[in-house]
Amino acid sequence: MVNTSLYAAFLVTAFALCVTPGPDMMFIVAMGGRGGPAAGVLAACGVACAMLVHSAAAALGLSALFAALPVLYHVLRWAGAAYLLHLAVKAFRARSLPGEEGAPAGPGLRRAFWQGAVTNLLNPKVILFNIAFLPQFVDPELGHVREQLLALGLTIVTMGFVVDGSVGLLSGRLSALLRRSRRVARGLNVFSGTVFAALALRLAASPQ
Repeated sequence: MVNTSLYAAFLVTAFALCVTPGPDMMFIVAMGGRGGPAAGVLAACGVACAMLVHSAAAALGLSALFAALPVLYHVLRWAGAAYLLHLAVKAFRARSLPGEEGAPAGPGLRRAFWQGAVTNLLNPKVILFNIAFLPQFVDPELGHVREQLLALGLTIVTMGFVVDGSVGLLSGRLSALLRRSRRVARGLNVFSGTVFAALALRLAASPQ
């Protein structure tokens, strides 16, 4: 279904992209820091599921709408920035240790998954990335272009989940050790809020 040489080049390029720290990885680190190892892994799973949706949309040609209609891009961009700011405010407010009287706990596992998914789905840069990146490794002479795009998308989603899931697990384990100190626990919540706020500003300020 795919060109072997192109697929090999795709694997190398995709791996380099997956291990390079970016907004998704920083988000997962922050989620692991707030909720522990399971929350970090579930956030990575949510991001992976959202990436799968983006890949399917690109294969079906739906993502091209955002390139053709800039207003859709900007609506999604501002919605994503607002959601990240909402998460930042929640993190800044949760400055006490989970379990303390009157202290809000970290994100639940189901919430960690959905927050990872929604954050990625509301990032229009991911949509444009799929439009620009995946077709470069498709061989039209083989036919089945849609199937080739889906295969490439599934590959990078799987690779990304392995990398991001490992990062979420490690950050969560480290935070679980650090949270034994009340002062460090509060600092981790502030760190998470800062990451979410920085990602929101980055998304809001970025041009198409």
